[in-house]
Amino acid sequence: QVQLVESGGGLVQAGGSLRLSCAVSGSSITFNRMAWFRQAPGKQRERVALVTSGGTTDVAESVEGRFTASRDNRVNSLYLQMTSLKPEDTAVYYCAASHWGRPFDFWGQGIQVTVSS
Repeated sequence: QVQLVESGGGLVQAGGSLRLSCAVSGSSITFNRMAWFRQAPGKQRERVALVTSGGTTDVAESVEGRFTASRDNRVNSLYLQMTSLKPEDTAVYYCAASHWGRPFDFWGQGIQVTVSS
């Protein structure tokens, strides 16, 4: 059974940094796409960053220049380096993965990131 487990969240002051990690277990297959999503209370879930198996990345305009996504296919892991955090970055962050041509079928349980002003 494939599992995605996020770690690294927590409480940080505005302007601070956090690094999220997502570890995949139960599969040795490299996912075509891995991504970070977030959902704040009362808001729709949004995709924050995506990394393909080839290393191509795409980040949301709202975090461009502050967040960097990367992955290590050797250990089937995804990362999100978050800097210059703002209170509006407060949300539950989810790791997700998909195979080629498929939607994001695999999701982590989510991890809370709280940025205080």
